[in-house]
Formats: sequence, structure tokens, C-alpha cells
Amino acid sequence: MKRREFIKLIAGFVAARPFSAKAQHGSPPVIGFLGSVSEIQGHDNWKAFVQGLEEAGFVAGRDVIIESRWADGRYDRLPELASDLVRRDVAVLLGAAPPAALAAKAATKIIPVVFVSGDDPIKSGLVERLNRPGGNVTGVSVFSGSQLGAKQLGLLHELLPAATVIALLVNPANSVQTDAQIRLLGDAARAAGLRLQVVTASKESEFDAAFGTIVKEQANALLVGSDPLFVGRREQLVALTARYAVPAIYEFREYAVDGGLMTYGPSLLGGYRQAGVYAGRILKGEKPGDMPVLLPTKFELVINLKTAKALKLSIPPMLLARADEVIE
Repeated sequence: MKRREFIKLIAGFVAARPFSAKAQHGSPPVIGFLGSVSEIQGHDNWKAFVQGLEEAGFVAGRDVIIESRWADGRYDRLPELASDLVRRDVAVLLGAAPPAALAAKAATKIIPVVFVSGDDPIKSGLVERLNRPGGNVTGVSVFSGSQLGAKQLGLLHELLPAATVIALLVNPANSVQTDAQIRLLGDAARAAGLRLQVVTASKESEFDAAFGTIVKEQANALLVGSDPLFVGRREQLVALTARYAVPAIYEFREYAVDGGLMTYGPSLLGGYRQAGVYAGRILKGEKPGDMPVLLPTKFELVINLKTAKALKLSIPPMLLARADEVIE
């Protein structure tokens, strides 16, 4: 065999088995997990991601090491946290929720990035195409927020047909997702003859003021927008809707489990599990640019009857019959 052919053969072997050298030296590959919220708030998502890794054949702590960085709801910290993980020379970088996903993409053009996003990944700038995204970025879109807002608004109107004012809670720190929600929901509200009252909160301490505005504006119901801060603080938001007796709809089932009135959307934990599977496939040698962005195939309507009774609301029989899950 000629020397040039031998070199090509060795190079091809290394490319096909990108982590064999690390494994031989007893050093498993490292995955970076970049979270938009706190470690406690993001723990269930992290566990679902780890489950997906195991399904792909990688046990955390044995076959792969996970380095986590958490922004604690301060999205301005995400670029530096992402850069820190890039300097750690991680094999795959996970961007948990839209702010972290965009920070992860901006931090590297070389390291594979897997995202979990509730917004349109094309409009937000994460990828150019869904089928073959190209480059170093792919992931899972849980397709919530602005895309499902019109459906959630319709469900609120069906529950409260006499309602005229619907409040929308958004996080101005998450401008890309927030702007899309306000625009699309504003159009949907006008088409339904409703007035949309936008209220904002970019940190936990601003929740009370937001609810004060909801009461002052005499909103009949609340739609909690798509944002990782709100998901992470869902127990507090649910408690505030109970205190102020505001009927509310949310995006993920976890809100209803914690006492929220009604939710409509895909499985958040399912999205993180799929992201873990994708990270495992990349560790085995697949290229993120060739892996299609995954979209949800099922959306669930969950109604908490106990909360409805506390709010003295009667759920229309047709709406109740369409629920995928009823919590009593």
C-alpha cells in the first residue's frame, strides 16, 4: 500500500469514529447543556435529555459527561455561558429553549448544536431549512408560543364566550419570540372581536405588577406566553392566577399538573428526550446539518376540573369531551 493511500485510510477511519481516541484514553466525550433558567427549574428537562441519551446508547457519567451552565432567567448571561462551554471543547452543545439556543448557535460554527425551541426555528434564525438544516445546528421544535397562540386564544373564547379582553403575558427580554407572539395573537384577537392586553415580566419580581395590570384593565382571562422563565416559575404563576381569580391557558401540561386551569400544546419533556437522542446520534458520527429538525406530531388539551370549580367555572361539555386529559 502506498503511503498516500495509507494516510487516506487512517483519516477516513478517524472521521468515521470521531470519539474512539477519547474512549481509548478513558476520557468520554463532553456534552454542554446550556439552560435559560435555573438548575432546579430546568431539572426535569435535563432528566428527559439524559433519558434520550440513554436511548441512544450513552449513559451519563459513564459514556458521556454533561457540563451544565444555567442563566437563572438572566438571558443576558447566555452568550458568555455558551462561550464558556465552547472553550471547554464540548463534543455537542445543547441550547435549552430559544434564548439559549440562539446563544449556542452564535458561540460556534464548528461544534454541533442541538436545540429545543418553542418558536419557529426558521423565523428565529436557528436554521435555514427544516428537512436538511445544513451547517452545525439541528434540533427539536416543540412548536408552541406564537404558532399555537391562536388555538389557545380560541379555547379561552370557547370557555368564556362573553369575554372581550384577553391578557397576554410575555417576556420582553426574549424579544424574538415575544414580538412574534404579540403580532400573531394581535391578529387573531382582532379577527375574533377581542382586545388583547399585553402585560410583561422579565423576572420573577415583576409578576405581581403584571397581574395588577391584568386586574386594572379588567381582563376576562389570561394567555401565558411561551417563555422558559414562565415555565420555570409556573408554580408561582399558577398561584397568582388563583389569587386573582383569573382563568388562564398555558402551553405545557406541567402547568395543569401544578394547578393551572387549561393547557394546550405538545410535550415539553418529549422534546428534550428527542434532543438527547439527537445528541447521541451526533456522538456516533451523524452530521447535524443532515438531520431534520423534529416537529411535534401530537398536541394535547388538558383541563384541571379542580381549578375550574375553584374559579366557579363550568366547562362546556363539548370542550370537556375534546380534552385529552382531565385532572380532577
